[in-house]
Amino acid sequence: MSTIHTIASNADPAELARFNSLASRWWDENSEFKPLHRINPHRLEWIDSLALLAGKQVLDVGCGGGILAESMARKGAKVTGIDLADKPLQIAQWHAQGQDVDVNYAKSSAEAWAGQHVGHYDVITCMEMLEHVPSPAAVIQACAEMVKPGGWVFFSTINRNPLSYVLAIVGMEYLMRILPRGTHQYARFIKPAELLAVANSSSLVLQDQHGLGYNPLTQHFRLHGFMGVGYLLAMQKPLQAQVPASQNS
Repeated sequence: MSTIHTIASNADPAELARFNSLASRWWDENSEFKPLHRINPHRLEWIDSLALLAGKQVLDVGCGGGILAESMARKGAKVTGIDLADKPLQIAQWHAQGQDVDVNYAKSSAEAWAGQHVGHYDVITCMEMLEHVPSPAAVIQACAEMVKPGGWVFFSTINRNPLSYVLAIVGMEYLMRILPRGTHQYARFIKPAELLAVANSSSLVLQDQHGLGYNPLTQHFRLHGFMGVGYLLAMQKPLQAQVPASQNS
């Protein structure tokens, strides 16, 4: 596992400490990370259906313990995972080695990694991460810089509205206790329009979108059309820069 210079201003020390404290349970499918294990097959299938992962250079931003990164590598992708939390990265590397899965892990912020990897990746994933950093716009911009023209960037996060507060915080953390209390801060939830505005300004174009639903009776997640709580966006960088209409005349 390598380390490069990190941009600490876009890291929350409390968030890093929390994920470090939970790292040993990352691959326990009955632990606090059960939702990630349940979500992963759905997001993996969706990503692969659009980006065709086999043989692609892939970067997983905020990879944590490597659940998504490892599953993309099993699809034949050449995967690098970056994160700023030491212990989840150690768990990710240990698990990949134990499963004989080839994933490169590095300690870095997206912004610092972008300084050395402009236009390098075919696919970039940034899943369940933006709501945990002080400046999600900086991460989105970095992802846009690192993806190749024609490449894909996938985001998933949580909408900001009264319904998401009730379901994602009150319901998931306090009533059903699916997630530890304090996992999410409502003020850091991101409306789809806000994410899209930043992505569009970074020359990323929306190609597909889904909401993420949860059935408390079956304890299963699914992708659907309602984006009021959790949601996923598939963005693509155009092969050529868009020329303003005034320059086409």
